[in-house]
Amino acid sequence: MGVYDFNVATADGGSRSLSDYEGQALLIVNVASKCGLTPQYEGLEALYRELNGRGLEILGFPCNQFMEQEPATDAEIQEFCKASYDVTFPVFSKVDVNGPDATPLYGYLRSEAPGDFGPQYGFLYDFIAKTFPDRVGTDEIKWNFTKFLVGRDGKVIRRYEPPVTPEEIRADLDTLLG
Repeated sequence: MGVYDFNVATADGGSRSLSDYEGQALLIVNVASKCGLTPQYEGLEALYRELNGRGLEILGFPCNQFMEQEPATDAEIQEFCKASYDVTFPVFSKVDVNGPDATPLYGYLRSEAPGDFGPQYGFLYDFIAKTFPDRVGTDEIKWNFTKFLVGRDGKVIRRYEPPVTPEEIRADLDTLLG
């Protein structure tokens, strides 16, 4: 099994098979429009514009599970992404990434790359440990802008916790894309 085995809901109410991206490297990100990390959209879009031609696809999945920082409808999210950050990479329908209603894709991503969320993430770790202590030490997504790097074979390579910026991932992407 790999990422290409999943279908996801599109923002326009349709469905898309991730097998459409077979052979490409993927960076899968849970996004939100009202988060302190929302400016990462700018870095994600820059990576997409620079590396899409080399085989990178960025897939955004809005999520409202983190202090309701993505309350908008799918249509409003699309408009926000275009108007605020000129996003051209695909942003899909809003999903749950944790809990019983988590989309199967995120269940798979979490099991394949549980993460390394710990004190090295400073303020965000302190906040999560204090506010949501049940998330620490689990494979759950801790916050918006958790990123998963997927190889061209559909296998999860690595998970990047929310404070890791798109720019900090660039070297790994260059290595993967050759």
